[in-house]
Amino acid sequence: MGKLRITQVKGANRAKRNQSETLRTLGLKKIGDVVEREDTPQFRGMANTVIHLVSVEEVE
Repeated sequence: MGKLRITQVKGANRAKRNQSETLRTLGLKKIGDVVEREDTPQFRGMANTVIHLVSVEEVE
């Protein structure tokens, strides 16, 4: 399986509570933070929840 590179591009100030918590669960704390996670349905779902706040790239 590949990996996902998730970058936070917008702040979570006015985001819903579940979206803020999803960012924290992914390991993102501030704009510009980047994490790499395994490409699993769970992480895809989390990234999809906050897709308007993050940028997602597939990495080999």
